[in-house]
Amino acid sequence: MPSLARFSIPAPGAEPAAARHIAIVDIGSNSIRLVVYDGVARTPVAIFNEKAVCALGLGLGSSGRLNPEGRAQALVHLERFVRLARAMRVGVLRILATAAVRDAGDGAAFVAEVEARCQTSITVLSGEDEARSAAMGVLCGTPDADGIVADLGGGSLELVALDRGEFAGPYATMPLGILRLNEASGGERAQAAAEIDRHFAEVDWCGRGAGRPLYAVGGAWRALARLFIAQTGHPLHVLDNYTLDRAEALRLLDLVARQNRKSMEKIPGLSKKRLPHLPMAALLLEKVLQKVQPSQLIFSVYGMREGQFFNSLPADLQARDPLLAACTDLARTAGRFPEHGGEMMEWMAPLFPQESPHQRRLRHAACLLGDVFWNEHPDYRAEQAFLRVFRLPFMGLGHQDRAALALAIYARYETEGELPAAQAARTLLSEDDQRRARAIGLALRLGHSVSGGVPGLLRTTRLALNGGALILEAPADDPAFGPEIPAGRYERLARAVGCERFETRRR
Repeated sequence: MPSLARFSIPAPGAEPAAARHIAIVDIGSNSIRLVVYDGVARTPVAIFNEKAVCALGLGLGSSGRLNPEGRAQALVHLERFVRLARAMRVGVLRILATAAVRDAGDGAAFVAEVEARCQTSITVLSGEDEARSAAMGVLCGTPDADGIVADLGGGSLELVALDRGEFAGPYATMPLGILRLNEASGGERAQAAAEIDRHFAEVDWCGRGAGRPLYAVGGAWRALARLFIAQTGHPLHVLDNYTLDRAEALRLLDLVARQNRKSMEKIPGLSKKRLPHLPMAALLLEKVLQKVQPSQLIFSVYGMREGQFFNSLPADLQARDPLLAACTDLARTAGRFPEHGGEMMEWMAPLFPQESPHQRRLRHAACLLGDVFWNEHPDYRAEQAFLRVFRLPFMGLGHQDRAALALAIYARYETEGELPAAQAARTLLSEDDQRRARAIGLALRLGHSVSGGVPGLLRTTRLALNGGALILEAPADDPAFGPEIPAGRYERLARAVGCERFETRRR
């Protein structure tokens, strides 16, 4: 398991905080974006994010040159972005250009002008670089990703194969970005489909993705995910790791093809600038699903920029589990005794003797978060804890796992009644998973009651299952365990783990 050891932080005055930040400017075919990340965390936390839609690649297919109007806008925005990054005194500034600049006849002249104006250098990514960076972004959030990453931009579509977290070798870059495909087809669906088929005929390795996940990257496909969530009434409006099986994805794509613009405009959070591109984005995704035949479609909000961020991290940070790293950082900043999470993990382990590594990882995350919400208002603590865990941008966490983790923390702060959002979260889980989440939460509640959340005390006690009984053994001569814990807390946990009774023993 990746190490959870605290990484070093410079002493006050040793290094300006901004010097640890990583700024990435992404010059895309449709938009240009500046993102500034906190570079000392395993998770790419964006402390600044600004986008400008310049459509540099508009008309590139016919003219072979960058869009003149977009070029002028891009120069203005790039000067602003570089000025902002320097004013922030970031430690790293990377300016990256992708398909439009790479393929345009005047791309080199544009790069030279930007470098002269901004007194900085630009890296023009090759198709392979772009594909690998997108795949690294997916691996940043899902280190064991296994299947094919498909990254859709304005100027190109990249495919790259992953094998259990490693690059499997083949990749493809095709001029099938939203802007180029729309131009090449005149906006006609049949012509666009023929153009897609023509390029895919040259990619002979897509079959290796059959029966494995397809990871969809790119803003146009994220807009489709938002539309799917709205159409299906999915209880969690978090795009990352939103997952559909292939048949359901194809059904929803067909539904999108029959939607009119007015109905789509009513979808909350759906950018009106994305609407004209949704039909082509849907057709492209449909074609990719048909060619690859994946088991699942998984949307990722992490792509090329996050891949660049991930590559900049030291090896020890890259090796950390993204979910457990995020939970550890939350425990350190918000918990009273953050080291107590590890003790709690060991203490309740006898209640879950046959858990899988995946289940153990989620339980570990719950233990780390078990005391993070102690300072919320008591009347709203359970609600606030649930909603924050359910909606926080954790990496490496699918929607079912997110629901299980949130429900475990909800049970940790158990209260009267039932939160409607918690009821909705339960619909994502089987009954067994719901029971397990509740058992973890009630064990957290009991463990914090027994020890007061203070490190060291739980290690002197032992929790066990024996003959249908839940047993807590504690030292007879330790005054910390003198008063009796309310019986209801034992009873609820005993029922949750399938025991008929509970016992406390002094030794």
